[in-house]
Amino acid sequence: MRLVFAGTPEVAVPALEALVASRHEVVAVVTRPDAPAGRGRRLTPSPVAARAEALGLEVLKPDHPRDPAFQQRLRDLAPDACPVVAYGALLPQSALDIPRHGWVNLHFSLLPRWRGAAPAQRAIMAGDPVTGTTCFRIVRELDAGDVYLSEETVTPDVTAGELLDLLAVSGADQLVRAMDLVEAGAVPEPQSDQGITIAPKITVADARLDFRRTARELRNQIMGCSPDPGAWCELDGQRFKIFRVAVAGPQELAPGELLATKRDVFVGTGDGASLHLLEVQAPGKRRMPAIDWARSGVTGRVLA
Repeated sequence: MRLVFAGTPEVAVPALEALVASRHEVVAVVTRPDAPAGRGRRLTPSPVAARAEALGLEVLKPDHPRDPAFQQRLRDLAPDACPVVAYGALLPQSALDIPRHGWVNLHFSLLPRWRGAAPAQRAIMAGDPVTGTTCFRIVRELDAGDVYLSEETVTPDVTAGELLDLLAVSGADQLVRAMDLVEAGAVPEPQSDQGITIAPKITVADARLDFRRTARELRNQIMGCSPDPGAWCELDGQRFKIFRVAVAGPQELAPGELLATKRDVFVGTGDGASLHLLEVQAPGKRRMPAIDWARSGVTGRVLA
């Protein structure tokens, strides 16, 4: 089939590469416009745009997919289907109607659980033991279209960023197989109307830590917010970020109280268990192993 791929961040690149390597023909790529990045805030192409250009593909960067010029170019390209991974813009019906077989999205959850922008993050924050990927046909309602493929993955002990990287690779193969099904005329199955949950984008407020919560809840919040926006609290009135932890045994610490040994750093929680701090970022510092940060002396200090 003739395909126009839509995607923007790094997690979409494996799918683009898999589709290019498949027997289908990727004739163009749609991505978000160049955006400011780095300290100089220079306009920078998206990871998908950069990879597509390296592959010699035409790259379309509409300000919005409703733009008439973009939609006309899409008609001229005459795609049979448009596979999508984390494109980042809502598709109007006028764009959805252009490819013969519609737009097929690779979503990083087991739909209908975690419809929305941050499915992997929300799955970790909720402590889901199982997650996965779903390929479905896009409709106007958020992540509610009929499903071609859905595959489970036992949620590993990783951060949200690491989970997305894993699902991006396994999902790339799934998206190719979904295109094969579309070409073969397979009819996708309707999503269940039971068990629907929503996964809105993680905000800075969502990442605020309260050490009165249980160690397990805090662990899930920290790992689900890593690397972006990064779970945070305050130390001496300044923002302190925590990116990786493990649940540890009781240490007779008050919620938020720190304890450093020669090899480890712990913080107390609300259920008597403690968190083993593994990677942190103190104010004005880079991310680093918690034990390196703690060498300056932290025992008895309190994270709030």
